[in-house]
Amino acid sequence: MKKALSLVLALVMLLALAACGGGSSSGSSANSGAAESGTAAPSAENTDTSNVANDPHVTLVYAEVNPLDTIVGQTGTAFKEKVEELSGGSITIDIQAGGVLGSENDVLDSMVGGSNSIDISRISAFALTSYGAQKSKLLSIPYTFVSRDHWWKFANSELAPEFLNEPQEIGLPLRGIFYGEEGFRHFFTKPVVNGIDDLKGLKLRVSNDPVMNGMVEGLGASPTVVSFGELYSALQTGVVDGAEQPIANYKSNAFDEVAPNLILDGHTLGAIQVVITDSGWNKLTPAQQAVLYEAGKYAQDFNANLSETAENEVLDALKASGCNVVEVTDKATWAEACSDVISTNTSDQAELYQQILDLAE
Repeated sequence: MKKALSLVLALVMLLALAACGGGSSSGSSANSGAAESGTAAPSAENTDTSNVANDPHVTLVYAEVNPLDTIVGQTGTAFKEKVEELSGGSITIDIQAGGVLGSENDVLDSMVGGSNSIDISRISAFALTSYGAQKSKLLSIPYTFVSRDHWWKFANSELAPEFLNEPQEIGLPLRGIFYGEEGFRHFFTKPVVNGIDDLKGLKLRVSNDPVMNGMVEGLGASPTVVSFGELYSALQTGVVDGAEQPIANYKSNAFDEVAPNLILDGHTLGAIQVVITDSGWNKLTPAQQAVLYEAGKYAQDFNANLSETAENEVLDALKASGCNVVEVTDKATWAEACSDVISTNTSDQAELYQQILDLAE
């Protein structure tokens, strides 16, 4: 299956390279930039944090759209606890979970717009594409990551810092702290779906994202924009026939109550990152900034160790509760159906995208 999928992606990349005249220079320049900049943040090893507990106390508000019992919620809690421990109490992380501060788009609009009400947020990596981040878009291209191991090779590679640094490079008042993941994203529906052909004509909820829209259209369905906070009622009333989420979020938001059919196509890896605003960053002393990044390393490892185990437990619980779970054994057909959206959205960064694909080897 992996070989077939790799062949499909290789064909798409050949088309992408041809479309951009034999390949973009973004890959090589990105590598040189990563080499010059080193890491995405000041190294904690090079900053004296021995007296950080005596620094002025700062409270940072952390927005999370999902509940605290989800993979991302637990990751946020691990980050909070480690920051407060390493800072000796000079930093408090105030997690506002369950979407109380608004949807992911609402939160990002507020942060990018200069509001001081939110300092930190956990976001989907692709969310920054709406604000001009082109590298981040590559992380949400369908059928890019063939396994969790592939994702973590990227997240711990020399490529990762330049992706985390991209908001600063394009002038956004944000900077990335660390990466994580919440599992592969799968479609769930009200009607039974046993394969790709059963998606044809269904109204599937999407965020307002061109890659997601193109993927759903490629699969023969109709993309329908609905805010995440309204998704449960939209499924309940038939505004949409289905949507897509990582398994843990599907269960924690009770979507299985109104759309009890889950097909494990794994179209994208639920890549996440935690970002802080420039105003939040500037509240901190250099020692506190170093603590934030050191805690980020811890939270990234925590997430890597948690995600698959937690997801498998949720999947077992879903099956036991009567949810109809369909395995997809051959994803090559699905990837081929998305070939247009893959090539369209990678042609201008073909070499950089190829470097991500090559990490699967």
